[in-house]
Amino acid sequence: MPDRSYLDWPFLEARHRDHARALDAWADALPAIDHADTDAACRDLVRRLGADGWLGPTAIDPAEPQPLDVRTLCLSRETLARHDGLADFAFAMQGLGTGALSLFGSDAQRGEWLPLTRAGDAISAFALTEPQSGSDVANSAMTARDDGDAWVLDGEKTWISNGGIADVYTVFARSEDAPGARGLSAFVVPADTPGLHIAERLETIAPHPLATLRFDGARVPKAALIGERGQGFKIAMSVLDVFRTTVAAAGLGFARRALDESLLRVRERHVQGKPLAELQMVQGHIADMALRVDAAALLVYRAAWAKDSGAPRVTREAAMAKLYATDEAQKVIDAAVQLHGGDGVRSGSVVERLYREIRALRIYEGASDVQKVIIARQTLDLARQSG
Repeated sequence: MPDRSYLDWPFLEARHRDHARALDAWADALPAIDHADTDAACRDLVRRLGADGWLGPTAIDPAEPQPLDVRTLCLSRETLARHDGLADFAFAMQGLGTGALSLFGSDAQRGEWLPLTRAGDAISAFALTEPQSGSDVANSAMTARDDGDAWVLDGEKTWISNGGIADVYTVFARSEDAPGARGLSAFVVPADTPGLHIAERLETIAPHPLATLRFDGARVPKAALIGERGQGFKIAMSVLDVFRTTVAAAGLGFARRALDESLLRVRERHVQGKPLAELQMVQGHIADMALRVDAAALLVYRAAWAKDSGAPRVTREAAMAKLYATDEAQKVIDAAVQLHGGDGVRSGSVVERLYREIRALRIYEGASDVQKVIIARQTLDLARQSG
């Protein structure tokens, strides 16, 4: 039985523990996921997750709006990632894609889209990255022109998760004649908007639905503006402050699965008549893996608890969790491959799949090096404020 004692940590409440255990049982009963057709698999997973109520935490309920519960989001992502990367992806993108609506959307925007995404009847996507501006959001070049009764969108977005299968996109574009972050606004854009094209589908080492989007004079009504014009950067960063910690939780889920698979391997595999688990060098690997998993979990659930508790500072904590959990998960999974020997690099094996899945988490929603900059700047600011 995998170690679940972390569910009793003081960061979590009884409702979180119940949620994690119930979702784990649900994921255990999932039919095999077809990784050869990721579009169909993700559509099916969103439908299943929504039909059984698991997408509720990804967005607020317009009828009874309550703040997003980051601990529930993290437990969901950790649990689903431990079972299958596509299950985690399908869940996570529903939250990220509608995060701006949950946090800043109008009643009409929320009422139109959130019941659909929470039920799994519509797929959402978050369109922020551009060809020339990955983590440098303020360098966005896509434009939104005020044209009387409409906004006209022109430009490109790339590496957009759920690109090509989404029903609705949250799109960030430059609406103001102002430099850097001050000129951005956010918009809700249905996938069938004339002028919105799927320019390219993108293939990666761990296949997921990804695409480059092109906007050629795409017109959306004035009511498509999310929040206030010129506040797009603030909106994007607020969404990332919630969901960046959940990326860390997904990395933690991958790492837990790698550790579980390794524990099974070293107990069952024998060398010279003895289990691998009796070799001190192997025990050293297991100790390192267990330490990295627990340290990552502490950072993840500290950050999630801080956000849920209304702490005045969460960006630094989220950055620490994201940086450490994803980087250390890479090391845990690499060790798991090593312990599995040739079977570890066999195409389709669990640890081989984990090896491919983990790498992207150290890049998207703020690459590891960017997280270091965030942590350093906020730490230096704290030092200056304290004198």
